[in-house]
Amino acid sequence: MLQFLFKRLLTFVPTFIGVTIISFAFIRLLPGDPILLLAGERGVAPERYAELAAQFGFDQPIWRQYLDYLGGIFQGDLGISFTTKRPVLDEFFTLFPATLELSLCAITLAVIIGIPAGVIAAVNRGKFFDQALMTTALTGYSMPIFWWALLLIIVFSSGLGWTPVSGRMSLMYFFDTPTGFMLIDSLLSGQEGAFRSAVAHLILPTVVLATIPLAVIARQTRSAMLEVLGEDYVRTARAKGLSPLRVNGLHALRNAMIPVVTVIGLSVGTLLAGAILTETIFSWPGIGKWMVDSIFRRDYQVVQGGLLLIATIVMAVNLLVDVLYGMINPKIRK
Repeated sequence: MLQFLFKRLLTFVPTFIGVTIISFAFIRLLPGDPILLLAGERGVAPERYAELAAQFGFDQPIWRQYLDYLGGIFQGDLGISFTTKRPVLDEFFTLFPATLELSLCAITLAVIIGIPAGVIAAVNRGKFFDQALMTTALTGYSMPIFWWALLLIIVFSSGLGWTPVSGRMSLMYFFDTPTGFMLIDSLLSGQEGAFRSAVAHLILPTVVLATIPLAVIARQTRSAMLEVLGEDYVRTARAKGLSPLRVNGLHALRNAMIPVVTVIGLSVGTLLAGAILTETIFSWPGIGKWMVDSIFRRDYQVVQGGLLLIATIVMAVNLLVDVLYGMINPKIRK
């Protein structure tokens, strides 16, 4: 197991270096001049321009800028935001709990609905429920997030008035947020109605973000279950007179969960990195909206650091999935 883990870590390092190169180069390709952004609308004198360029290292050769950038990463320094004048790393960890809360709720909803739906579809292969589920899953997977989000807002927020349109909490509630997770902090506040408000604000973004992974998990569970249900040990269990619930839920599902766990793990990484549209539409104050706002403001340090941090999280989740997969299925460790 240690050898397997070491091999996975060896692939992590060059991938991380590649991500730093991509994030560094991407920012340099964006239009606009960060020095002019710092100077403001009134412009800047040539002497002041040279001073700012030297201060932020923009007067150095590209290779030197990259080495300084790489050195700052290993020291925990991802730069300072041009807009807020705060360290990028501090801003990221301030906003990350909002994205993490939304992603965890979305993947929980996807798992709770997706796995049972996939199992039932596999057991009823070719029947109405199976066909209806696969059609629904394909529709959910193909549906554009922005269109689905706007449709839900029109129906449930504007039309029926059941859910709020945006934000994480009603403005009538004020309390400290020590954990950054609004569901937990609203409960800790003890204010009547605060938790209900946090849940109401979370419903639509969760449904929108969970739609695609739910469809993927349901289809993967169905496919894995169909493969397992044809195995000899499942037929033997049926021949012994075991109940369908025991055969399908214990013997078949347990072995079918190996590829499903992989899909769930990869979906978590995708949700953490792919909540940009959902957070932007619902004005959810997470890292996705933070990145979009920074791009519009030409806040290059934030975009550069945010890209690196998001990519690192996705890589770490993928590494964890590989390790868990190796623990579940010893064959891939060879």
